[in-house]
Amino acid sequence: MKSTLFLVLILAGMTSCNQHNKFSISGSIKDARGEMLYFEHSGLMKTTVLDSVRLRPNGSYRFKSKRPLYPDFYRLRLNDKIITFAVDSCEEITIDAHPANFATNYTITGSHTSSQIQLLRKSVMNIQKLADSLSTTTMSDKERNDKIAIIEKDIDVHKAMARKLILQNAHSAAAYFAIYQKVNDTYLFSPYVSGDRPYCAAVATAYNAYMPEYERSKNLYALVMDAIRTDRKAKENQTWNEILATRGLGYIDIILPDKHNIQRKLSDLVGKVILIDFSAFEMKESVVNTFSLRELYNKYHSRGFEIYQVSLDQNKQLWQHSIENIPWVSVRDINGPNTKYAESYNVTTLPTNFLMDKKGNILARSLAFEELKKTIERNL
Repeated sequence: MKSTLFLVLILAGMTSCNQHNKFSISGSIKDARGEMLYFEHSGLMKTTVLDSVRLRPNGSYRFKSKRPLYPDFYRLRLNDKIITFAVDSCEEITIDAHPANFATNYTITGSHTSSQIQLLRKSVMNIQKLADSLSTTTMSDKERNDKIAIIEKDIDVHKAMARKLILQNAHSAAAYFAIYQKVNDTYLFSPYVSGDRPYCAAVATAYNAYMPEYERSKNLYALVMDAIRTDRKAKENQTWNEILATRGLGYIDIILPDKHNIQRKLSDLVGKVILIDFSAFEMKESVVNTFSLRELYNKYHSRGFEIYQVSLDQNKQLWQHSIENIPWVSVRDINGPNTKYAESYNVTTLPTNFLMDKKGNILARSLAFEELKKTIERNL
């Protein structure tokens, strides 16, 4: 009987929501008679005023708006003070406040997510207040350093709270809000910081999974992916710089079997100009890459040029079939793409190639084709 009643109540609520397809925000702002209260949509690119009201003697107000297609952010604004809240359905949210502490000490019901946003905002506003106090000219160096230490500790506490919130529900509007908070116009979370990236990525992945067409999802996912690519590029450059720093001291030798299961050593080719090519025949760029390699081989092989191709194909049969008529050295690890040599050479994208001179010095990495030909010519 209780289960039936509970189901009826849920269905009734869903029916009401579907019929009206709106959410409401209401409450009272005490001691603000005659003041203008604005109801605004806080979009990804701009803030838009949706409605406004001049407050009555009792401070009461009520706004309604069409429910958003995806979870989104809205604001109540009184003069220059703002209350931010989130809406993801046809909630009936109540916010009561007072002009003196309008932005922080309001009471909110009807939206757990908005209550979490309130805690996040209040915490950051307290940190910002401390940061603003650093601008005073009468503060000694010791006082300033002590206050900076307090700010850093408060930021750590705030981020611990935000991380917990993100891990509890990464696709909530509160989690999204948390990774975009700032102090002194600097984001407290950044996907470009290794310690922050997992939390930014968690929100980005969750939003992309639940709401792939949402502009906020696309924007955040693109930001995190750019941070990952930037990090990979930095590691690649670091490895490349290490290789350059050891020019003349040797190179990383590769020993792998060819299609006849004969062990082929890269070092056996030293004395010739060598292109080390990491690629896979199953990749979509394979045909173009093979034609480019064939052009280089046909043009320069008779003059002392060799290609040592390391296949990262998962499918051994595909690799064997693909290299039947290839004249250069092509080898493959039994582990396929998990070969240790890809890590040794810090290969993160395919194809990637390295050009070695006759002494075994690595001259360049992944040059454009025309520049590659010129470099081969100079070193033959």
